Amino acid sequence: CPPAPDPPALPAVECWAISYPQAVNCSWVLTPEPLLDTDFVTTYRHGVWGATETGECVRTGPRSCSFGDVQMFSLTPYVVNVTAVNPLGTASRLLPFLLENVIKPDPPEDLRVSPIPGETKKLLLEWSPPGSWPFPEYFPLKYRIRYARGESSVTKTIGPYEQTSYTLTGVRPGTLHRIQVAAKDFTDSGEFSAWSLPASGTPWMEP
Repeated sequence: CPPAPDPPALPAVECWAISYPQAVNCSWVLTPEPLLDTDFVTTYRHGVWGATETGECVRTGPRSCSFGDVQMFSLTPYVVNVTAVNPLGTASRLLPFLLENVIKPDPPEDLRVSPIPGETKKLLLEWSPPGSWPFPEYFPLKYRIRYARGESSVTKTIGPYEQTSYTLTGVRPGTLHRIQVAAKDFTDSGEFSAWSLPASGTPWMEP
């Protein structure tokens, strides 16, 4: 016989400031998936429950929400409340965090790998900050680079570097190299982004 419906499980919630300092984005999953239609009530507070007003974490998808107007460098935690509701009951998860601890940029974009004329052992790497990072000139990012030769699964990671270009030296002549870049807040707050989409290039070769 089919399993009987249950009240919703506790949501597993995570929040990241991908567009620091403008907003915090939260998402959640339920395990196991509820059999009944389940809705979600999403709110946040800045401070201890009961001490401050509740704000709405505005839904951005079926299981995601976002809120803005955040205070930088506050030592008071934000607390997000995600409550799953179905006809058999409710389940609430509270997630407290300090804003700077959840900074996690999106991956860098537009990674380009170019040969340098006359240089058989160098590659020029160039990329752009993630488009979701609103003020790279005021809140700079630092970057680390991961690369591998050809189809090799052995990667080497270097950095971090503050600029959005880098000359990779000592590469094997005539060999295709796969490159990825990741970003982190310049002050070392929070976490590195996921790795960017890979780009590939081969050093300049004598014609």
